[in-house]
Amino acid sequence: MIRKANKHDIPGIIALLYQVDAVHHAIRPDLFRGNTPKYDAQQLAAIIDEDNTPIFVFDDGGNILGHAFCQVTEVRNHRLLQDIKTLYIDDICVDENVRGRHIGKALYEHVRAYAISIGCNNITLNVWEGNDSAMSFYKRMGMHVQKTGMEIIL
Repeated sequence: MIRKANKHDIPGIIALLYQVDAVHHAIRPDLFRGNTPKYDAQQLAAIIDEDNTPIFVFDDGGNILGHAFCQVTEVRNHRLLQDIKTLYIDDICVDENVRGRHIGKALYEHVRAYAISIGCNNITLNVWEGNDSAMSFYKRMGMHVQKTGMEIIL
């Protein structure tokens, strides 16, 4: 079952955040500390309470097997940009022990339906270079490159 997260889900979400960090740390140890979740319990509780930062979880009836962190933003009356409402996927993670069961696809489709239901024009996200499995997944979901970030390490 996919539903909005509540405070009882925080331990399960944190366990998944460790897995996200492990992927990012393996790709970019110069940027990611390793063995460190992006948020602590207090920060997650605050995010869960905010309307514009929904977290959706895949709950198998007692275990959080996946999550999708979202951020809803709107541009209105900007000098340069069109008015637009966007849902940004900050993170999708499926527990490494249950990957391949289409939980990620279910989460993505739930987020997509939610974005449509609240009037979003688009969904955006970032994928770290080297995270080939994530890039492949999002392309299978119909996403394409919007822009490219570049760097030089000094």
